[in-house]
Amino acid sequence: MDAPLDDANIDKFNQIIQRFSGESQFILVTHNKRTRTSTDIIYGITKIEAGVSRVVPVDLRELA
Repeated sequence: MDAPLDDANIDKFNQIIQRFSGESQFILVTHNKRTRTSTDIIYGITKIEAGVSRVVPVDLRELA
């Protein structure tokens, strides 16, 4: 979604998401550092063993 954007447009994209997040919920798949740091909760998926995955949520609001 945000991969082809430069830093200036990433910031604009993140501002749009933040503006609408009061009335909507967004799920973004990204590797962009700027997008990750503008989120409230990050969900990671880790592989415990072959065929077994675990969701690891990090609520960034608790760290602020």
